[in-house]
Amino acid sequence: MPPVPYHAGRFPPKALDWPRLIPLIGPASAAVARYEGVLQGVPNADVLLSPLTTQEAVLSSRIEGTQATFGEVLAYEAGDGDDATGGRVADIQEVLNYRAALRHAEHALRSLPLSVRVVRDAHRVLMQGVRGHGKSPGEYRRTPVWIGAAGSPPQAARFVPVAADAIPDAMSAWERFLHGDAPDRLVQLALVHAEFEAIHPFLDGNGRMGRLLVPLFLHAHGLLGSPNFYISGYLESNRDEYYERLLAVSRDDDWTGWCVFFLQAVTRQAEENEARARAILNLYRVRKDWITAATRSQHAVRALDWLFSRPIFRTSDFETQAGIPRPTANRILRIARDAGVLQEVRPASGRRAAIPAYPELLAIAESGSARAGERQPLLLNWAGCATRSRRGSRPCRPPRLDPLRADAPAARPRPAPPPAAPPRPASSAWR
Repeated sequence: MPPVPYHAGRFPPKALDWPRLIPLIGPASAAVARYEGVLQGVPNADVLLSPLTTQEAVLSSRIEGTQATFGEVLAYEAGDGDDATGGRVADIQEVLNYRAALRHAEHALRSLPLSVRVVRDAHRVLMQGVRGHGKSPGEYRRTPVWIGAAGSPPQAARFVPVAADAIPDAMSAWERFLHGDAPDRLVQLALVHAEFEAIHPFLDGNGRMGRLLVPLFLHAHGLLGSPNFYISGYLESNRDEYYERLLAVSRDDDWTGWCVFFLQAVTRQAEENEARARAILNLYRVRKDWITAATRSQHAVRALDWLFSRPIFRTSDFETQAGIPRPTANRILRIARDAGVLQEVRPASGRRAAIPAYPELLAIAESGSARAGERQPLLLNWAGCATRSRRGSRPCRPPRLDPLRADAPAARPRPAPPPAAPPRPASSAWR
């Protein structure tokens, strides 16, 4: 079968089958609105939802073939990357760059519209210091490319994007459509994403950049107050259909079929995002009451906020970065450890600090198929700790809270332990 060429002259599409799309637009828009309602109730959403942003970065990068896991990325950030091979470190850095590019673009949107300029700047961050960094990050490619099996010649490709000399005009048309009015914003977003992927303007990183456009578009057009939308879970789970629907746009002029798939993805992911955001908010409320009562410290809430932003961390980082006096920080860590809220991933050794983890929060972030009110199989194998699974379980302590249920009752905090002895002079409370 010959390669499918780019659909020159057919963007934007002259017509869509709106009777097929209208039944899907309502549920998708309602799901996004419900999710935004939950986000509005999350204090400091960028902090509390940061594990979900990392998980989105992991899944989007996985679509492109990286192998780094969510736990590996967080452990690497905490300084527990000693066993990572060169290839795995490169994968992890791509994930970290994805997250950094999102935050860079979010900051740019405070003063600029979503535009080619914002996209090119974000692409520079996305590709900084990783595979492909020598392929002119942020600059349009000047050579032809084709999409197919690794090492395949052009004649064996599945798809051939727009010619290099036509990229500036194609991206200008893309930007005009991006800034134009549309009957429905989610359908407009579907077309924006598909056209960007078809143009393939850069030598590398086009897929990740295209998926970054989803939360940025929703934020820029006021559908979300912040770009905390995570769509890659659905796309990764339905990768073959994702690629096929994109290909059918150029091969069959089937823009409507692509929009149907995309609206279904938005609906499903908005529901899952809502469930996980509710679960995190519920966990935060429960643990806020618990840590306040257990520590009786004016620094309790600050400590909890820090733990939510860094669910795997070095104890020495908590002591120096949380903005809490060191003796108090040590005492809070001991109380959380003794109650089972934190669990050790790597013990302290010599001058090396211990690395604990927050299993309840990580379980929510890793539950990519969480739905409100449903119990899901959860695994935290990286921490040597497992909760519910089809083959039985070895429960994490404390088993008194199901964070995946938005209506989960508040957990009964354990009584605060007796006043601790003065902290040892060691640098870590875990020793």
